[in-house]
Amino acid sequence: MAIKRTKAEKKIAYDKKLCSLLDEYTKVLIALADNVGSKQLQDIRRGLRGDSVVLMGKNTLIRRCIKAYAEKTGNHTFDPLMDLLVGNVGLIFTKGDLKEVREEVAKYKVGAPARVGLVAPVDVVVPPGNTGLDPSQTSFFQVLNIPTKINKGTVEIITPVELIKKGDKVGSSESALLAKLGIRPFSYGLQVTNVYEDGSVFSPEVLDLSEEDLIEKFATGVSMVASLSLAISYPTLAAVPHMFINGYKNVLAVAVETDYSYPHADKIKEYLKDPSKFAVAAPVAGADSGAAAAPKEEEKAPEPEEESDEEMGFSLFDD
Repeated sequence: MAIKRTKAEKKIAYDKKLCSLLDEYTKVLIALADNVGSKQLQDIRRGLRGDSVVLMGKNTLIRRCIKAYAEKTGNHTFDPLMDLLVGNVGLIFTKGDLKEVREEVAKYKVGAPARVGLVAPVDVVVPPGNTGLDPSQTSFFQVLNIPTKINKGTVEIITPVELIKKGDKVGSSESALLAKLGIRPFSYGLQVTNVYEDGSVFSPEVLDLSEEDLIEKFATGVSMVASLSLAISYPTLAAVPHMFINGYKNVLAVAVETDYSYPHADKIKEYLKDPSKFAVAAPVAGADSGAAAAPKEEEKAPEPEEESDEEMGFSLFDD
């Protein structure tokens, strides 16, 4: 017979387990566990076995353990987790890819009936069709203003009806009707709400960003830094190339307007004195194009000569 441990012993064992996880892992997913059953949680643990560990417990106990761990080791990188322990949440410690772990957790969702008093996470629409219920059950549909007709001795819904809106509480009539129709409109599972990695906390939507998205956002940020730096004349790595180019343009403009000169400016001044030099390359290109077009004309087949009337078998004049 196994010896039953006291509450104090259980807390000590839990503290040791959490401290060992904090020593071993640097990545944690914070997941909401509302309406998740023990069997479902067991399946999730089995699916993540190998590189991830799911830890559930009371928020106050977890906070106390993290605080004691920080005071004992001097490692305060896990302190941000304490602010995230709100509601019915659990911690998923992992060494794997955060996105893959989140996708694996999302697979374990199970359908659930619409119980009375639950807040609907999604809109519930009853589809049209035969319900299989006998005509004596029409009272349920009448209470909920669902248009029906009797077809072959059973109740048939005529049009789709939005029975429950997202955010509304499920009433007794709606719950009873959905149960009779065998509809389980809700699905529940661990829902990742926050991601922790090496002392930083961010939204799980960040995991959906691709390398292209990151490059695009980085390029946008660099562009904004360069624009701001140029506007306030403050040199930064992003703005220095533009500053050099703008400075060179100013020096070149001064050289053109004054007698001051240097090799690159001499070439520009020469062009400005004789604009025809800008078109020097154009005739050459035109000549090349003409020369290239000439062979094409030669390649054209000669057009056949018009046939004379005599060749056609008659003449305009009599012999």
